[in-house]
Amino acid sequence: MLSYRTKWESEMTEKKTIITYGTYDMLHEGHMNLLKRAKALGDYLIVGVTDENYDRSRGKLNVIESTKKRVKAIESLDFVDKVIVEKHKNQKAEDMVKYDVDIFAIGDDWVGAFDYLNEYTHVEYLPRTEGISSTKLRKENFSMIKMGIVGLGRDTQDFINESKFVSNIKVNRIYADDFLKVKAFTKDNDSIKYGHDNYDEFLDTNIQAVYIDTALKEHYTLIRKALESGKHVLCENPLALSKKELKELLSLAKKEKRLLLSAVKTAFLPAFNQLLKELDKGIIGEIKEVRATRTSLYKEKHYSDSFIQQGATNILSAYPSLLVNKVLGKSKNITFFDQIEDGYDINNLIVTKHKKRALGISSVAVGMKSEGDAVISGTKGYIYIPAPWWLTKTFEVRFEDIHKTMKFHYEFEGSGLRYMIAEFGSLIQRGKQKSKMLTPSDMVGINRVLLEYNEVRKSQIKTQKEEK
Repeated sequence: MLSYRTKWESEMTEKKTIITYGTYDMLHEGHMNLLKRAKALGDYLIVGVTDENYDRSRGKLNVIESTKKRVKAIESLDFVDKVIVEKHKNQKAEDMVKYDVDIFAIGDDWVGAFDYLNEYTHVEYLPRTEGISSTKLRKENFSMIKMGIVGLGRDTQDFINESKFVSNIKVNRIYADDFLKVKAFTKDNDSIKYGHDNYDEFLDTNIQAVYIDTALKEHYTLIRKALESGKHVLCENPLALSKKELKELLSLAKKEKRLLLSAVKTAFLPAFNQLLKELDKGIIGEIKEVRATRTSLYKEKHYSDSFIQQGATNILSAYPSLLVNKVLGKSKNITFFDQIEDGYDINNLIVTKHKKRALGISSVAVGMKSEGDAVISGTKGYIYIPAPWWLTKTFEVRFEDIHKTMKFHYEFEGSGLRYMIAEFGSLIQRGKQKSKMLTPSDMVGINRVLLEYNEVRKSQIKTQKEEK
């Protein structure tokens, strides 16, 4: 006679396990039909819901709902037996072995794409429901966002090119105060049909949002006018060059119920966000120090003297400050070790102190070159992000025992700007004024360094004048 447990195990072995994967954004009838067809193939249905960072790394930029919300929606279905989260491209094969899967079911729009998985289980392509999809629902529920560009900056053309990969954004206007340059730019650019040299006139069009890429000292005035005109704003960092101005802009955005976002693209990259998730799990223990370097020899890239003379801290400190602020939180005090040449800082070593005596050490330079990597040190191990760390694709979790090293890789497409543009567009469509990836508090934190440094420099310059 079989024991109860042996009998149960025997029954389980006879059951067919089915697995399927999907994003399941805006769960709809098509999803439900496909899942029911999958369940009909066997007895036990496992559904893999894609993680948002994995979605973004494979080019799915217009997913509306968070991973948590999509997982909850699938868990609520009574015919689904288990829900897992898919985090990387090799996970399907791993899951098939782990869960002893009999059939992998997927929509027939993927015919042939997953034949290689027949090595692990039987692959079954299922018919999809005609006439319904998440893409169609997004188009029906969310309108196209018309966007204009302010300035002819170093990232203007790149921004236009990258925006073409974000389906809910249309860029077709540009403003700059030089009429001849605007005319030449629109003539050579098929995407931009309308050029303006009058800012008020530009804002008085049917655009809903603007991207600002101009000299740093112009940001405050341009942002304020755009917000007052009811436009959402994405602006290159820094948003302002004084604490008072930054506070005013954030308050104005809140009052006008408009989105104001710093264009620090690192904050929106899939690998960078996965890095933060791993740190939240305590993977390297208590974090004691964050070191990050960002340098560039802009003269070799033929940037103008006026751009370089804005100084290393104003131009580059947002990047290491982002990492330090995201990992260690608000700083208690800041110390600068700068080198001044020709009236501006060619490099600056910035040391910040945080809670539990943790240190942030940021190095920025426009007059020297150094290895652009980053290290996050903890009580159990450390994370190494190779250069250029601000274009995060790969990071390693390293321990005292080198055999325990864990490697993470999340690819991104293009220059990385499309992920930031996609987040900006998604927030507008959903009526949100804050991004979880870069909150108003984050923006205040990453700008605190350069705002305090500008105050220090003003004081130094004033003292020098008085001494003369």
